[in-house]
Amino acid sequence: MLPSRNGFFADMKENRLVVFTVLLLLSAAVFQLPAQQKEAHRKSSADIRSKAETSDAEWVKSYRKAAEQNDAQAQYNLGFAYANGRGVAKNYAQAVKWLRKAADQSDVQAETALGYCYATGQGVAKEHTEAAKWYRKAAEQNFAQAEFNLGNCYANGQGVAKDDAEAVKWYRKAAEQGFAQAQISLALSYALGQGVAKDYVESYKWTLLAASQGDKDAKETMTILENNMSREQIAEGQKVARNFKPRVAPSAEPDTSNTGIAQTRPQSSGTGFFITEDGYLITNEHLAGSEAQVRLVTREGLISAKVVKVDAANDLALLKAEGKFAALPVAASRTMKLGSTVATVGFPNIGLQGFAPKFARREIGPLSGPQDDARYFQISVPVEPGNSGGALVDERGNVVGVLSAMLSMKAALATSGAFPQNVSYAVKSSFLLGFLESVPEIAAKLKEPNAKDMKFDDVVEQAKEATALVLMY
Repeated sequence: MLPSRNGFFADMKENRLVVFTVLLLLSAAVFQLPAQQKEAHRKSSADIRSKAETSDAEWVKSYRKAAEQNDAQAQYNLGFAYANGRGVAKNYAQAVKWLRKAADQSDVQAETALGYCYATGQGVAKEHTEAAKWYRKAAEQNFAQAEFNLGNCYANGQGVAKDDAEAVKWYRKAAEQGFAQAQISLALSYALGQGVAKDYVESYKWTLLAASQGDKDAKETMTILENNMSREQIAEGQKVARNFKPRVAPSAEPDTSNTGIAQTRPQSSGTGFFITEDGYLITNEHLAGSEAQVRLVTREGLISAKVVKVDAANDLALLKAEGKFAALPVAASRTMKLGSTVATVGFPNIGLQGFAPKFARREIGPLSGPQDDARYFQISVPVEPGNSGGALVDERGNVVGVLSAMLSMKAALATSGAFPQNVSYAVKSSFLLGFLESVPEIAAKLKEPNAKDMKFDDVVEQAKEATALVLMY
C-alpha cells in the first residue's frame, strides 16, 4: 500500500536523517580551515559578492529605463529585482508596484508573481482569494507555473473551494507543457487516486518525466511506485513516458495597450556574444531561428536584434543589433586538447538566479560530442537552461566554442538507467568560422585572436562585457 500524500515520504525519513547526519559530520571535518585560510576565503567571497552586486545594479538601471516607458517585461524584471534584492535594496512594496504594472498589461510572469505575493503576504496583505484570481489570469493564458499554482489552490482549498478533480485539471495542463513540479503532483494524484482514478502506470509515467528534469522528489517517488508495481506495469510506464511530447503554449497575449499590437512575453531565453563592435552577435539556432523575434538585454538596456543567417546543422545563428559593443575574438578550435581549461559567461535560469551574468570554469573532455560527433566538444561546464548560445573561451580569451546543449537526462535515463552529471556540449569554433565565411561583410570586422596569455580575471571580464541576454518572442 502507498502512504497518504502528506506521508508519502515518511517511510524514508529515518534513512535521510542518517545520511544527512553523516554528510554534516563529513563537511565539518573537511571545512576546518586554518585562520589565515578562513580569512582569505572570507575576503574572496566578499569580493565575489561585491562584483555580483555591482553587475546586478547595472542591469537594474537598464530595466528601470524600459519599465518607466511601460515595457511590461522590464517592469516584471524590476519587480523581481526588488523582491530578491538584486541590484537594489529588497523592498516588497516596490516589487508589488512594478509587478502590478506589468500584470495590468497581462504579462503572465507578473500575474503569477503578484499572485504569489498575495499568497505569502509579501508587499501586500495576505489574501488567498486575490492570489487565486491572479494565478487564474495567467493560467488561462496557458502559463505553466500559474496552472500549477492554481492547481495547488484547488488541492489545498486556498482562495477557492477544495476540489481535487479541478486540481488535477490544472496540474495536467502544466504537466503537459513539461512543467516538472506539476508532473510530480499529477503523478501523486494518480498514485493516490485523488481527483482521478488510481493508475500506477500513469503515475510512473509522470514521475519518470519529472525525474528526467531533475525533480528532487521524483527519484523517491519512483522507488515507492516500483515497490507497488509489476514488471509489466513498469515497462508500460516507461513506454508511455518515452512517447510523451510536451504541448507548446501559444505566445501571443491579449491586446491591452490600445495600440492594436498584442502584448507578447518571451517564450525562451538564452545567451549570446558579440563578435564585432558594430553589433553582430552569435547564439544558437535552436533559440533564434530565422523567424524569431529577438530582444537583447545589454548594458545599453533592452534593444532589438534581427536574425541575419542561421546554420541549423551546427545550431548557430548570426544576429545584428544597432550600437557599439565590446566583442570577442574567435580562434580556430583545433588547438584545444583534452583537459584544456575553458570558461563561459551566461544567463542560466534568470527567473531563479537573477539577471547578472554567471561565470563557470571547467575543462574540455572528449574532443567529440554525442555519438562521436566531431562538431562538438564535450565539456564539464555545468550548462543550465539559459546558458545555451554563450561563448566558450580559452585561457587567452578567445572563443573556441559555442555552448549548445547538455546531455538529455531523459535520454540518459532511458538508455543507461542513470542520471548524467555536468555533461554538456559546445559547437567547435572552427565550424563557427566556416559559418561566418559565408557572410562576406563579417570577415574584415572580426577581431584578431589573442596570442598572449591573460590573467584569468581579465578573460572573465572580457567575456562578460561582450555577453548579452537573448530573449525570444
